Amino acid sequence: MADPARVSRPLERAGAGEGSWDAPGSSSTSSEPAAKDRKSSVMTDLTVLQRSAGEEEEEGSSSLHPPPDKKLKVEHDKKKEKRQKVDEDEIQKMQVLVSSFSEEQLNRYEMYRRSAFPKAAIKRLIQSITGSSVSQNVVIAMSGISKVFAGEIVEEALDVCEKWGDTPPLQPKHMREAVRRLKSREQSPNTKHKHILFH
Repeated sequence: MADPARVSRPLERAGAGEGSWDAPGSSSTSSEPAAKDRKSSVMTDLTVLQRSAGEEEEEGSSSLHPPPDKKLKVEHDKKKEKRQKVDEDEIQKMQVLVSSFSEEQLNRYEMYRRSAFPKAAIKRLIQSITGSSVSQNVVIAMSGISKVFAGEIVEEALDVCEKWGDTPPLQPKHMREAVRRLKSREQSPNTKHKHILFH
């Protein structure tokens, strides 16, 4: 039976890539070619196993986990398709709603859609407050927000008018009361600065 120390040393040296794998002080025997053949076949098997494992890893990564840039593109396309579907649904709902409007409601809706604050005035106001120039997108956003805010005040003023037993058209007293109510509910920006000592 072979000495384990003598067998392990040649295998270690063979792994290191040295040409001779005899133990120091031993002489070459006729079993040397057979041992070299075994060593080379083991190394070949290991190399084949490593390569196949690497290829499986690459195939697995490509099929299970696509590259990040491809993954982002796929996600972006899915979001875009979903957004388009939602937009189409909204358009369809609006068409059904508008088709069921009466003549008066249609006129009011048309006036609502056409109404807008002048963008030049909004831009001047923003620039006077901030002291710097603003982009067109900011002006468009502020114009839309202003329109929504004016709509909330008018709705509240109509509620006030109805509660007080008055009939439209709205009067300045209704508008002032609507603004006061929105401020009391903290749904309107406060124009006067409050100095708070403790938070």
